[in-house]
Amino acid sequence: MLMGNVHSTAIVDESATLGADVTIGPFCVVTGDVTLGDGVVLESHVVVTGNTRIGDETHIYPFASIGHAPQDLKFGNEDVSLEIGARNRIREHVTMNPGTEGGGAITKVGNDGLFMMGAHVAHDCIVGDNVILANNATLGGHVTVGDFAILGGLVGVHQFCRIGAHAFIGAGSLVVEDVIPFGAATGNRAVLSGLNLVGLKRRDFDRAEINALRALHKSLFVESEGALMSRLAKAAKEYGDSQCVQQVVEFMRVEHNRGYCTPRNK
Repeated sequence: MLMGNVHSTAIVDESATLGADVTIGPFCVVTGDVTLGDGVVLESHVVVTGNTRIGDETHIYPFASIGHAPQDLKFGNEDVSLEIGARNRIREHVTMNPGTEGGGAITKVGNDGLFMMGAHVAHDCIVGDNVILANNATLGGHVTVGDFAILGGLVGVHQFCRIGAHAFIGAGSLVVEDVIPFGAATGNRAVLSGLNLVGLKRRDFDRAEINALRALHKSLFVESEGALMSRLAKAAKEYGDSQCVQQVVEFMRVEHNRGYCTPRNK
């Protein structure tokens, strides 16, 4: 059903579902089983296709490509989907692909994100709320990005890596291992450079929580006696009253495919 403000040069399939007050600009193409929520804006030359859901008030800028087949040679036109939340800002030339059968068949993007020019969200990625991907930041397949994480310009994240909530990845970094929640990483290959203290302070985290995270970081990555997971178990008991510490502990106890991003050896 076609509703809203659709420019005369746009092509919109009758199979698409448009919410109230949708705006579709010049030369946009919307094909397939697409649903655009209330107040979605597609500027000129945006292409949305496939089994794609876009949440309310998301704003997509020119030449973005949303919902085309995943860039995976194993893909055989299975029934897969892409879900994008509300109030996202998806800038010029951003690409987002649906999932694959081998990865859960869905790619999910949360709410209130900012995806700057040329950013890429590959198949089977799970991206949280309030995430920022700066210019040309790229997620490989099956990557998970936690809430409030920030990835600087030209960052590349290897397939199956996890970026924890509130983490910060410096511009130009190549991430090949998991980055803990609240961590800061930079370099090629990226190493853990400390905690995202700027982000913690900007979001008004309690000082006691910040101090607990500092103590945890020291226990895990500065004092190197014993195996990492043994140090983690000890720290979990010592700083268990901290919600932030428990978030890091839970992140590290999950079975995963990659190693952990740690500080560079002195």
